[in-house]
Amino acid sequence: MQGTEQDVILQLANVKKYFPIKGGILKHTIGHVKAVDDISLHVFRGETLGIVGESGSGKSTLGRVILRLLDPTEGEIYFEKQNISNLTNRRLRATRRDMQIIFQDPFASLNSKMNVGELIEEPLIVQTKLSKKERTAKVTSLLEKVGLRSSDRLKYPHEFSGGQRQRISIARALVLNPKFVVCDEPVSALDVSIQAQVLNLMADLQDELQLTYLFISHDLSVVKHISDRVAVMYLGRIAEIAPKHAIYHEPLHPYTQALLSAVPAVDKKKAREKIILTGDLPSPSNPPSGCPFRTRCPKVHDVCSQVRPELTDQGNGHFVACHLYK
Repeated sequence: MQGTEQDVILQLANVKKYFPIKGGILKHTIGHVKAVDDISLHVFRGETLGIVGESGSGKSTLGRVILRLLDPTEGEIYFEKQNISNLTNRRLRATRRDMQIIFQDPFASLNSKMNVGELIEEPLIVQTKLSKKERTAKVTSLLEKVGLRSSDRLKYPHEFSGGQRQRISIARALVLNPKFVVCDEPVSALDVSIQAQVLNLMADLQDELQLTYLFISHDLSVVKHISDRVAVMYLGRIAEIAPKHAIYHEPLHPYTQALLSAVPAVDKKKAREKIILTGDLPSPSNPPSGCPFRTRCPKVHDVCSQVRPELTDQGNGHFVACHLYK
């Protein structure tokens, strides 16, 4: 999916999120964990932008910074052309209706002491002036929309399966009619058969409610199924971002190529040659100089240790941060 500047619902400009490392008797700051390190990107209205990468690459932190669940260390976040980077919680309240999140673990994100109706209704109580009758009707309608029964509103989270609990989480996220939803590994805790059902539900809801998704996952197959564009993260930075057909059929960055080579292929004729990366993901508190991927890259050059590559346009919306493509 391609869009224009007028279609951009979210834009990040040089966003960073550093967590201080305390040490010594007086607990002074002796370093920083660079969880998100200078990211600029945009999301078009109505699309799904997939974010992929290894554990520790900063995907979930990026999602929380976008929603201002975590404050950015530097940089600017624009939602519908409004800079929300430094808004107070009071001023953010109106914006939060339009920006929601679906968490990875539905059981942990749902209050076990509240029944389903109360869980879904709570945002309506806080954010709207609807009557009790109107709120109940809204909850009932949403439960049916996500594939549950209206009578389920009287049950508690522990009475449902994992897939059903995630449907409840989706209903709770959508109850305020948001425009933008961060989906943080929403199906990784589910069985494969249930994953497909939930992904199809999310796709149907996106079309029906005109939603925009930021879909975070480490599973490249899942991201391919639901995304329009894909951004590959490595050590807090974007290594490559492009329409999904370009990422999956013509990956440019050596890291993206290695990730895709590890995906099992049903058709052996289409299987990629395995690329084995050496070493572990470096620590975000002490990233390598120059290109963060150079310590594991099979195509490393001298310049990679000296200059950090910036995202460059390779045409047709395909951007890559690699010295091989200057």
